[in-house]
Amino acid sequence: MRTQRILAAAWAVIVGLALAGAAPPIANDAPARIQPGTARTIVQARSTTAAGRATERVGARVARVLPIINAVVADLTNEQHSQLQGTPGIRLHADRALRTAGLLDVLSPVTAPVVQLVSSTSTPTDGSGELVPTLLYQTNYPMLVGADTLQRAGITGRGTTIAVIDSGLWQDPAQNYPFRVLATLDVVNGGSRPVSGDPYGHGTHVTSIAAGGAMNVSGAYLGIAPAASLVIVRAFDGTGAGRYVDVITALDWVVSNRQKYGIRVLNLSFGSPPESYYWDDPLNQAVMAAWQSGIVVVAAAGNEGPAPMTVGVPGNVPYVITTGALTDNYTPYNPTDDRLASFSSTGPTYEGFVKPELVAPGGHMVASMSSSSYLANIDPGSMLPTEQLFTMSGTSQAAAVTTGVVALMLQADPTLTPDTVKCRLLASARPAVTSGGRLAYSVFQQGAGLINAVAAVNSSATGCANVGLDVGADLAGTEHFGGPANEDASGNFYIMNMDAGTWGSPVSADGYTWSEGYPWGQGYTWSEGYVWTQGYTWTKGYTWTKGYTWTKGYAWSSGYTWTKSVPWWGSAGANAAPATPTAIEPWVPNQ
Repeated sequence: MRTQRILAAAWAVIVGLALAGAAPPIANDAPARIQPGTARTIVQARSTTAAGRATERVGARVARVLPIINAVVADLTNEQHSQLQGTPGIRLHADRALRTAGLLDVLSPVTAPVVQLVSSTSTPTDGSGELVPTLLYQTNYPMLVGADTLQRAGITGRGTTIAVIDSGLWQDPAQNYPFRVLATLDVVNGGSRPVSGDPYGHGTHVTSIAAGGAMNVSGAYLGIAPAASLVIVRAFDGTGAGRYVDVITALDWVVSNRQKYGIRVLNLSFGSPPESYYWDDPLNQAVMAAWQSGIVVVAAAGNEGPAPMTVGVPGNVPYVITTGALTDNYTPYNPTDDRLASFSSTGPTYEGFVKPELVAPGGHMVASMSSSSYLANIDPGSMLPTEQLFTMSGTSQAAAVTTGVVALMLQADPTLTPDTVKCRLLASARPAVTSGGRLAYSVFQQGAGLINAVAAVNSSATGCANVGLDVGADLAGTEHFGGPANEDASGNFYIMNMDAGTWGSPVSADGYTWSEGYPWGQGYTWSEGYVWTQGYTWTKGYTWTKGYTWTKGYAWSSGYTWTKSVPWWGSAGANAAPATPTAIEPWVPNQ
């Protein structure tokens, strides 16, 4: 069954590439120089030296070296490919395509305005007695996740460096980027020059959400970590397209320069359908190496939802923090109708891991973008030219929120390891629950729930993420791992009990906590294995075949348990007014 799904994913990539030709053309980047009659290939061995020698022995030329995965890049003929494929110790990987993970409003027009400007002296409309922020729609995501509280306490990401691998950066003067951008590198099509802008726009949008320094008229920041330093690596071209070779090159550079620039967190808002186990994918191997080096990696889940098993590469890496998207349903000051975005990709992964681990705001997010960018020109209705702001939805944007929160955590405690950062994020997240106290969405849809910056910074949780996993063994190839998810005969997914004597039996989703009880985040040695058995259900009433309503909003619990039903905005009493909430892959309806 698993093999069939991987083959299906491969066909999805082929179809997607065929359709990609329909996208509007743009000529910002020269095409990759690939010899006629050859295919660009990643040649991997026990070392880059061994990979290079094997490549040269078959008469091919090494075009690039990828030390992070002990590989080289070469343009191989069919004959050369066949010769290398039969060489002991050599593994060959195609240079696959990638897309940034954002959705355009132009393809899903809404009746409500995407951006509404109000005067700083206008009558308050949010019931708080305070002036309404200048931008009404989803520039309040710092408040929704609690980042504004930390910012007022002086936790703004200062002293922490965020690396963003994307389509570049247009340095909007309002974002206060000067002196915070420590380094830039453009590796598109084998380049090694500084980044000169962002012709596509996606990288600028993501970066400004994570670390933009602009403020509204009330003095509140519009980014999550507005004082964080930045390293920008451009690996996607002027149409948002990228290749494995360029992204792996970017990852290699980030890991090699992590100490020089103090890089602690890395944002990866792009993806591609899986075509192999996570450990066999060369991009995933580079991502695991980044995690092993001490960098917290945040990945977008993807925009292929709501179907299960749709989390893409590199979000399917079990170690990293994979983020799904929440939408406020175009009512940012009414949290009662917040819901999971239907485009948000859902788990489990092919190896049985729960993904995404959490969700963050990702619906119609307003952030910085140049009006001359590709996205602004194909979707002018989402652009506010006078403000150089653009509205976009996607798990790209949700990942950027999470990246900013991680920077705040690392400023507050620079000693945190990647595993501890992940543990505290999950232990402090707030799951969506129904009025009856049950999960509104399954663990495969929302993970631990909505990210909570304040609780994450104040958390003392340890040892609750990546339990049973060993990234060093994974990279060495001595051990690989599977997660606790399984599938029943009806196609429903559930969490298996891994305790002795009850192995394989389902664990109820409702009633157990993240920090105590069943740790669904742990992994198990793949060589010991388990069979994806039949006969169990995930939880009654939340089957994938029937689905759960996507139109109704739910409260996000303020506790750490799955069953507590307390409005996420505070505990001032039931009658208190809520506080003000703080790839282009598939182009599907916005949320």
